[in-house]
Amino acid sequence: MKIHELELTPKKDKKRLGRGIGSGTGKTAGRGTKGQNARTGGGVRVGFEGGQTQLSQRLPKARGFKSKNPTNYQVVNVGSLTRFKAGKVDASMLAEAGLVKKADDLIKLLSVGEVEQAYTLSVSAASTAAVKKIEAAGGKVLLESAARTSTKANKSATIDE
Repeated sequence: MKIHELELTPKKDKKRLGRGIGSGTGKTAGRGTKGQNARTGGGVRVGFEGGQTQLSQRLPKARGFKSKNPTNYQVVNVGSLTRFKAGKVDASMLAEAGLVKKADDLIKLLSVGEVEQAYTLSVSAASTAAVKKIEAAGGKVLLESAARTSTKANKSATIDE
């Protein structure tokens, strides 16, 4: 199909309001007579519910605690280790296999799935159930000491010394 063969629908012009009685949309221009919506800039503001308490005010304030420095783990399930041969598995091998994005980030082992081979895993953290499954298959989990500490903890440690 070539561009000159296309059947193009012509663009419809915008309706011109308030252009005399004969146009059919003259005088009040389809806005009715008087009232808030007939005026320029008329209508209610966003969120206004006719005097009823607004939804934003009816809902409770967000409470609780959210850490400014959260510990974010990349998750690896025990069942996804089946693609490796029995033996040592570390962060770089997990990254090469596409199970984690970066080998440098913290990695946590979870117990979803089954494992039959003996693996020696080195990860940042692991669930108790995952460790039990690995050990039941004859392997072991080595936890790296990659604990993040806040700046306050670092300052107090230097003051004490």
